[in-house]
Amino acid sequence: MRAFVLTAPGEYAVQEVPAPVAAPGEVVVDVERVGVCGTDVEFFTGAMAYLHQGHSAYPMRLGHEWSGRVTALGDGVDPAWVGRRVMGDTMLGCGSCRRCQRGRQHVCEKRQEVGIRGGRAGALAEQLAVPVSSLHVLPDSVGAALGALVEPGGNALRAARAAMPRPGDRALILGPGTIGLLVAMFVRAAGAEVHLMGRTDSSLAFARDLGFEHVWAEDAVPDLSFDAVVDASNAAHLPGLALESVEPGGRVVYVGLAGEPSRIDTRALALRDVTAVGVLSASPGLDATIRAYADGSVDPRPLVAATVGLDQVGPVLAGERPVGAGPGPKIHVDPRLS
Repeated sequence: MRAFVLTAPGEYAVQEVPAPVAAPGEVVVDVERVGVCGTDVEFFTGAMAYLHQGHSAYPMRLGHEWSGRVTALGDGVDPAWVGRRVMGDTMLGCGSCRRCQRGRQHVCEKRQEVGIRGGRAGALAEQLAVPVSSLHVLPDSVGAALGALVEPGGNALRAARAAMPRPGDRALILGPGTIGLLVAMFVRAAGAEVHLMGRTDSSLAFARDLGFEHVWAEDAVPDLSFDAVVDASNAAHLPGLALESVEPGGRVVYVGLAGEPSRIDTRALALRDVTAVGVLSASPGLDATIRAYADGSVDPRPLVAATVGLDQVGPVLAGERPVGAGPGPKIHVDPRLS
């Protein structure tokens, strides 16, 4: 089969590789759609921390935001899985440690991460092998594009829930990228007043086009009471700004990751009785995200700017915008395209 293989920072090829074979407890999926993520870009540049911590190594196959259809089964898998449309959890815990036994496989010390960590091949290929235990069935109303948006949506849903928005609350989301916009959609669906802060005119204009009225540049955020602030950016100074901006007794949520250490003043956290929450992984939020997409309460499809084939993945990771791409922040890949 054809697969996108990253061989070194900035070096890649679409290669013919052996098709996956399902091990016991696994399935093979025909991949229909894959999202390109900021984590993939970090592997492309060589900046990803896992490379320097021994969790990942080149050559590697990227792709962890995916949807597809089950076509083959390993031993011990129920035959009813054949033909089902699915997406899959990125985080694959060991299954036996204390964290896994308590339902926290996404923070298992020995976990693999599809397309990211532990040598587990990702979905930027025509086929993918994953444990059946990681699969989530997609209803007919959640097509391939929506299916590949479940994984980032799960992260955003967890961040939105951590903010605990209620009707009449006011929430500020820092960073109108894919995750920030998804957080904003979930917070809006909960009935809160959403404010978005960003840097570029184009990202702010796109947020307005999605129906968000309160969109601000960093130096123009109004002096309002924000019951919750979600940092969905990659800027090292914004975690501190999030804490400064939230109401006493409010909540700050950190789902973005900067490329360098960021700092907050824990005295302000304590003296203002603020609750701070960190979010890693979509795992606990995947089913609820699928339900939100299926019932239409959240529709992230406008975030997808273009869908390309495997041959265009390298240029996309290098920062090139596909010809004819729309204004959204997300690029999808269909491995079936020539």
